[in-house]
Amino acid sequence: MKYVVVLYDGMADYPVPALGGKTPMMVADKPNLDYLAQRAEVGLVRTVPKGMKPGSDVANMSVMGFDPAKYYTGRSPLEAASIGIDMKPTDVSLRCNLVTLSEDDKPYEEKIMEDYCADDISSEEAAELIKAIDKAFGNEIFRFYPGVSYRHCLIWNNGTTELGTLTPPHDITGRVITEYLSTGENAGVLIDMMKKSYDILKDHPINLARKARGKRPANSIWLWGEGTRPAIGSFEEINGITGGVVSAVDLIKGIGGCAKMEVAEVEGATGYIDTNFEGKAKAALDILERNDLVYIHFEATDECGHRNEPENKVKAIEIIDQRVLPILFEGLKKYDDYKIMILPDHPTPIVTRTHASDPVPYLIYHKKKEISGVKTINEETAESTGIFIDFGPGIMKHFIND
Repeated sequence: MKYVVVLYDGMADYPVPALGGKTPMMVADKPNLDYLAQRAEVGLVRTVPKGMKPGSDVANMSVMGFDPAKYYTGRSPLEAASIGIDMKPTDVSLRCNLVTLSEDDKPYEEKIMEDYCADDISSEEAAELIKAIDKAFGNEIFRFYPGVSYRHCLIWNNGTTELGTLTPPHDITGRVITEYLSTGENAGVLIDMMKKSYDILKDHPINLARKARGKRPANSIWLWGEGTRPAIGSFEEINGITGGVVSAVDLIKGIGGCAKMEVAEVEGATGYIDTNFEGKAKAALDILERNDLVYIHFEATDECGHRNEPENKVKAIEIIDQRVLPILFEGLKKYDDYKIMILPDHPTPIVTRTHASDPVPYLIYHKKKEISGVKTINEETAESTGIFIDFGPGIMKHFIND
């Protein structure tokens, strides 16, 4: 038996005025996804435990079968693991976004968060900026590491996670940052670095070149997602089968690496709508040659939700349907039996531009046990089946064993 999980990050949504009061799942032309839904178990699953923040870290851990209440130690440490950082037990890791703040004469505290990803800055450009930041602030206590696109890492030797509230920048797009700068006593050194980073980055040659090309400058760092060394166990020990991960983002690759899963590296994988969709599908089939399960993660639907891009969110769903699922279907033909599970990790509603905790639609298709499902899968049809899995980490064992 082979198992395939296709994770559309943030695909679930609320009704969108720009889409006629429908969700992207309702509007998207997705014949391959609906083909499966018509022959599969369809329902809702609560991937974010009550009382926990609806981050992709918590939600994806849940879908993979790891109870976040037991294993979660913070977002950034998972990304640090993917980058290859060997954290000490006394280290604290923080996500370091490269963001675009408003270019004006106002004090740092009064600037506006214009873009949490600086126009999806390239990894090559970002590496130069992080190098400049590390040169300015790096020492035996703080060390900055480059990651992918706008997503980077700060390791704080003998640091603390008691930092007040460090707000994710994608939650405050278009807002003045004043009330989102932590006032926690221990966070003072971090906020000071953020403030000083603006003066270091605003006239950096990389940013001057970006502005000349009509791109937003990555003119500040933004620190959040603090945590200590990951405590995730082995995927095989937890779920009883071997697995691998295909993703463009360090967070998901980090979860996979910590869980001792095979992690693919796909050239041209960006985490946005311009990613190498075919390459990721082919990498997934390659992983299946050596493992029982593959977990394919697509970030584009989430990014489009954060960016208030309803048309692109619809397009992302359609692209996966057109350019990923057919490759998987063809590659799976040689196996006597297989299962496919497709779902989002959490909603990323366009109207709020941030994550939500609502249960998400899922389907589980079994080649040898096709059943009557729903005509088309979306938030409403999934709810209409009456099937609801309240304990998110249980869905992986349900997928594998039932």
